[in-house]
Formats: sequence, structure tokens, C-alpha cells
Amino acid sequence: DFPLELLNVMQRHPKVCKYLDIPVQHISDHILQSMKRGIGKSATIMLLEEIRKRVPGIAIRTTLITGFPGETEKDFEELQLFIREQRFERLGVFAYSNEEFASAYHLPKQVPEAIKMKRLEALMAIQQEIAEEHNRSFIGKNIEVLVDRKEGAHYVGRTEYDAPEVDNEVIIQNSKRLKAGSFAQILITDATSFDLVGINSPLK
Repeated sequence: DFPLELLNVMQRHPKVCKYLDIPVQHISDHILQSMKRGIGKSATIMLLEEIRKRVPGIAIRTTLITGFPGETEKDFEELQLFIREQRFERLGVFAYSNEEFASAYHLPKQVPEAIKMKRLEALMAIQQEIAEEHNRSFIGKNIEVLVDRKEGAHYVGRTEYDAPEVDNEVIIQNSKRLKAGSFAQILITDATSFDLVGINSPLK
């Protein structure tokens, strides 16, 4: 069970990042059952709604798997709709890999590799549009950024909504007074699907 009391802590304490990584994996009930996930579609959606209700402004990262044995076109369409409706701030998608010692190795109705990859690309295309819309909503705003490192003439950092190495980065263009490990107020001037671009904020 998800510890809902954690959400109260996140909501009350500003030092706790408003970021959660919840590996949903799929949303079709029969695929979730085949995966032995122990949770169904309705309970998953209710949990996501409760998280967003208790912690306004939270960023949710999840991981999905497409091409699991038995995944039909209907299951895949359900997964696409789920992504469009939930609009996850961060999302990773993987094609199912049929490893010899995995419990699903001998399941029937294995999905061909070509279909797996086609479905993966389609899901990521949907998410790319959503991610860019999320990122562009930061343009013109001042946000706190943790500076990670210097790269050439600029610094690279991340917001409280980004885990290192897997999520978005903030490219800081005028960074003369910054140093790695420090926090800085950054005015966001541009955005892509995977990065924010900003300058040292004139507001202190």
C-alpha cells in the first residue's frame, strides 16, 4: 500500500521535494494481473488523483512497459489514452524484454519485436508533446535550481522536479557567480521537451 501520510509531509514541509516516482507499468487490468502487480486500473487512477489532490503542483514520474505478452491493440490504445489523460510530468517507456529467467518468459502471445518498438515510439511521441507543454509553462517564471556542474561557458542544474541523470536539466546561460552544489534563482527564458533554458534571475 502507498503510504498516504507521506503526502501530508510533502505538502507541509517546503524542504521536501514535490516529486514522486511511481512505476505504474501498465493500465490494462488484464495486463496488470498478468504482471502480478496487485493493483488494478481504477485503484491506480484513484491513487494518482489523491496524490495530486494532497500535494498541488507535484511532479509525478512513472515507468510504463509496452509489448508485455498478451498485450493487444485494445490494451495499447488504453495505455495511450491513460498517458494523455494523466499528463505525467516525467515518463519513461520500455519495450518488454523476454529474459529467460523472467516469470513471463513462457507466457503465450509474445508480442513481435517490431510491434513492441512501434508502440514504444508512439507512446514516447505522445509524452514528448506533453513534456514540452509542461516545460513551456515555466517560461517567464523564476524557479529555484540546484546547480550540478559547469559545462563550457554555462552551468547545468535541475529543479526539485528532476532526479539526476534521468530527468530534465536547466541550462543556465549567464552563470558567472554560480558554483556547483549551490542553489540559484533562475529566470526561465526557453524550453524544449527535455530541458529548460534560463538566466540568473535579477530578482533576489
